[in-house]
Amino acid sequence: MQENRPKPFSKERTKATICKLIFFYSVFFVVMKIIAVFDGYPMKASFMLSIPFLLLALWGLFQVRKDTYSWFYVILGILIVSAMRYYEVMIYNYLMA
Repeated sequence: MQENRPKPFSKERTKATICKLIFFYSVFFVVMKIIAVFDGYPMKASFMLSIPFLLLALWGLFQVRKDTYSWFYVILGILIVSAMRYYEVMIYNYLMA
């Protein structure tokens, strides 16, 4: 007998899960940069590094509230998170120079 449950790795469910992960990571990153400013890190560099994540967090909040998720958000989020994690120190050093 087959039940009417959604597939565990369906496209819509996977998309929603990845969108929520990117959203929560973006919020976490912004909060960590705010904490870094209070710990003595320069405000300008922390603010500049957190702008892409702040935008991702706002867009993600909109998607979570509307319960509509986009593959474009997923792809863009993965690219931004990956690039920022890889180049964060280099960007930080450039902003401090």
